[in-house]
Amino acid sequence: MSPRLRRRVLLAAGLSAASLRRPAAQTAQPWPRGGPIRVIVPFGTGGATDIVARLFVEAMSRHVGQSFVVENRPGAGATIGTGVAARAAPDGYTLVVSTISGMGVGQTLYRDRINWDAGRDFAHIGMILDTPWTLCVRPGGSIRTLADWIEAARRSGGLAYGTTGVGSVAHLLGVRLAAEAGIAMEHIPYRSLTQSSADLMSGNIPGIMESLTATSGFVRAGNMQALASSATARSPYFPDVPTFRELGFPTVAADGWAGLAAPAGTPRPVLEALANALHAAHADPTIRQRLAEMSSTPGQRFLEEAQAFVRQQVSEWAPVVHASGARPG
Repeated sequence: MSPRLRRRVLLAAGLSAASLRRPAAQTAQPWPRGGPIRVIVPFGTGGATDIVARLFVEAMSRHVGQSFVVENRPGAGATIGTGVAARAAPDGYTLVVSTISGMGVGQTLYRDRINWDAGRDFAHIGMILDTPWTLCVRPGGSIRTLADWIEAARRSGGLAYGTTGVGSVAHLLGVRLAAEAGIAMEHIPYRSLTQSSADLMSGNIPGIMESLTATSGFVRAGNMQALASSATARSPYFPDVPTFRELGFPTVAADGWAGLAAPAGTPRPVLEALANALHAAHADPTIRQRLAEMSSTPGQRFLEEAQAFVRQQVSEWAPVVHASGARPG
């Protein structure tokens, strides 16, 4: 080989090596400069969880310096969207809104249909909010208190109540109330609060069990009357609404929650940056005012504490799900 040809071959080899190295350098860009961050909301658009999630990701985007894109993936008690996130690459560009229904309850209820674990397959970034559930009726009728509800159920042989899904926490709370009060309560599952609230206000069903976050606007507007709450103490936003516990039903108690999680294996610096952004979002005056309007308590747990909390929730709700006999549709 001539000296000139040898130089050409070496030059070509050098260019090829450089071209092979270039994509690796591009993929090593510091997070989050590689594109928008996808946030999966495992519920439909327009619901309380979707609204709150969009508020938070908008605030977080300002702190992270990167755009966030919300993707709604509803279905199967929030386990479909949650499963999509579990299978995503742990690169910091896919997150999921974690909820008590999707993870705390859904992991047990849908155990034969899912292949992920809420503790093993997710790195929990932090909690967005806490909220109890309320049993609500249409105002102006004969049922104005929980005692009225129980009496009417005994007199008529049972009352129906709507929720947004079989095996949801609201459904299980209704099962607990019926068992403790010794009454019959027929569960009517709906796809959304929009549907269940319409049937409640038109008189097609006598009551619904839904989160205070979702129902607070209806109650304030006078379109619903809250009979009792599943909280451990009365809400400062609705001090006149008693808890089931204080009315003599101690097991009809639960605090709902929503948080933010990433696939397990997401780099620790990314998780810490996201947790800091979530914490900063909680301090945003607009966010705090909106949570207050929705009668929701800001989340307090982050990273390891959030991780331990979700594991505990799965353990606590598993026997409740089994005892209820609930089966996914």
